[in-house]
Amino acid sequence: MNKVRPEIGVMSELVPDAATIDAAAAYGLSCTQVVSWNVELATMDIARTLKKRAADNNVRLTAIWGGYSGPQEWNFTKGPVTLGLVPCAYRAMRVLELKKWADFAAEAGAPAVITHCGFLPENMTDPIFEEVLVAIQDVAGYCKKLGVEFWFETGQETPVTLLRFIEATGLDNLGINLDPGNLLMYGKGNPLDSLRVFGKYVKAMHTKDAFPPTNGNELGAAVVVGTGCVDYPRFLPALLDLGFTGDLTIEREITGEQQIKDILFTKDYLNKLLDEYFNK
Repeated sequence: MNKVRPEIGVMSELVPDAATIDAAAAYGLSCTQVVSWNVELATMDIARTLKKRAADNNVRLTAIWGGYSGPQEWNFTKGPVTLGLVPCAYRAMRVLELKKWADFAAEAGAPAVITHCGFLPENMTDPIFEEVLVAIQDVAGYCKKLGVEFWFETGQETPVTLLRFIEATGLDNLGINLDPGNLLMYGKGNPLDSLRVFGKYVKAMHTKDAFPPTNGNELGAAVVVGTGCVDYPRFLPALLDLGFTGDLTIEREITGEQQIKDILFTKDYLNKLLDEYFNK
């Protein structure tokens, strides 16, 4: 198998003039994954602006991470009833919003839309299982007609639950944006073991590190790569051994000077691991 060295990118928050993607070039990175929770920004004018700005900076758009409206609580108490396509009260609205992000991605020239689908039910006999499955099929089918893929962000579901939904959805444009830090923060799985479950579906990766939860109500803490419980010296080679050809997107969810330092540190850390892997 001819193995491909992944490109390293960074998350960029979407703004109307798309100026934030300039940071990817400033970091010396060749690609970016654009994220927004503001569906009002999912316009064709902004998509065209983003496409041009990316081209001007020689930065490739790897995906659009599309959020949705309504409440979102990132914990174990209200998270299951506020996040993703699982809560019935927000499901229809969010299906429409994710379709808007699909239109946006197609216009901007991004190959995929990514989102958290929520705390997907593990029990296949639960009536909600079929309801959520139909919603995912609706969104992913719409993406497929546009030539766009639909990727699940990991975290709120166990690896086998995510695999079950991918298999049940039955579409060939589905994939996974694997966030190993999220798997730990939500206490849903071990990143290395998860590759045995759904590794063939991993299309992209968030480079993030974290610790598992320490109580039953709150997520574990995210930390700079190399200081948490993701065993990157083992995990990254295992991913590459599966034939992974996607991008490694640095996600450091803090602000200020420390964020810049951590992103540059992670870039160097990843390049060192990649050098060791491809030069052995």
